[in-house]
Amino acid sequence: MNIRSLTRGDGVVIGAAVVLFIASFLNFYTFSGYGTEVGKNAWENLGTGLGTYMGAVIGAVLIVANRCLPQPRKVAGLDLAAVGTAFAILTAWTLLWTLIDLDNLDAGAGLILGFIAALVLSAAAIATPLVPALQAPLLPAAKPAAPQPYGAQPPGGYGYPGAQPQQPYGAQPQPGQPYGQQPPAAPAAQAAPAPQPATADFSPFWFAVPVTRPLFAEDGSPTPIAELAPGTWYLAVEQRGAALVAQTQDGRRGVLQDTSGIQRG
Repeated sequence: MNIRSLTRGDGVVIGAAVVLFIASFLNFYTFSGYGTEVGKNAWENLGTGLGTYMGAVIGAVLIVANRCLPQPRKVAGLDLAAVGTAFAILTAWTLLWTLIDLDNLDAGAGLILGFIAALVLSAAAIATPLVPALQAPLLPAAKPAAPQPYGAQPPGGYGYPGAQPQQPYGAQPQPGQPYGQQPPAAPAAQAAPAPQPATADFSPFWFAVPVTRPLFAEDGSPTPIAELAPGTWYLAVEQRGAALVAQTQDGRRGVLQDTSGIQRG
């Protein structure tokens, strides 16, 4: 799961779910009579606490979890985000009619605040795929590592644009040589081979995507093999017209067809 794939709309959903959970512990309604005022929260009726309030909270969890997963998941043929949105709408609908039909009771802070939170949660879940401002990344993309001084060893680890490979891409380490160590220098008496001219103008580079984008198989299959998420650096190893052949952190390679707005490392 990659939390950097979350959008601003998902942030609104998370915030509304937290407010809704807090509202469930406040007075759901109050009753004044005989000189006293009695109030009860949603958890004194499990149908309201679990069935109504927690229904929307669970819906928010499904929406956010579906966004963090590499590929959207379905249960019984239904998209998790669609199921979560339906839970949120049902909660807002139930609390609305509860507010309208209170008879001789007074609406408590938990009911009013819960209805507002459920309404905001539903609106954010519906509007996020439609409003570009809500589709912006919730967390800023990680910045490339600062360039190393000449002669200094770069930091190890996959995924850092500042880390220059010790060997050419795809080369195998020599037997007995620790991974990542510089190969021993050739004897002075042996002349070094002349450098070969570059066969193409393209050089591998690190990049990050502004929004979540699918990565398709190199054989042209229409089914995505992975999903590139904002905030993660990927290695472009080849260019095919306007598309890039990218490599993920787990070693998978595929074609990124939409390269607009990418950030080069």
